[in-house]
Amino acid sequence: MVVPAGIFGIHSHTASLAVELVLALLAVLWLALVYHTWADARRRIDDGVLVACATLVALFPFIGTLVYTIVRPPEYLEDVRERELEIEAAQARLEQLGVRACPHCDQAVEREFLRCPHCLQKLKDACVNCRKPLEADWRICPYCETERELEPDVSASYRRRRARRDPQQTAVYPPPTDLI
Repeated sequence: MVVPAGIFGIHSHTASLAVELVLALLAVLWLALVYHTWADARRRIDDGVLVACATLVALFPFIGTLVYTIVRPPEYLEDVRERELEIEAAQARLEQLGVRACPHCDQAVEREFLRCPHCLQKLKDACVNCRKPLEADWRICPYCETERELEPDVSASYRRRRARRDPQQTAVYPPPTDLI
């Protein structure tokens, strides 16, 4: 890149060479910032269109990279994925220990709880025969081998189970208040 010496009012060849070197340095710095913005955006943004937009913004000399630096996502994608894996692993360890969180209020509940003691939400159904807690996808009770009816209408299945029980059991286990 050759800039005419008279363009800046400089007539000395040494001064003109110094100005040309400074301009070349600024051009290289600008291109390095564009590359840095592109590389950083690829590590932080999952969407290719947004990466292209960030790179285009960086084409505005120096200001574009500064704007990108202000509005860029705070974390790298690999850090986000790693944190999610750590959370899943911690939840799996807690699950193995029998500690669970209520899906409604996030308070600690035990595996055997039918209802959350904090928010009173129903967590599991009880077996109609032995009253042990059943997971939602179990078709039989693993404790007493009673077959379970899986129906979308909870109140109808509850009424049928209640009708099958003897009167003493009904008095011991009153129906949940959210179904009546």
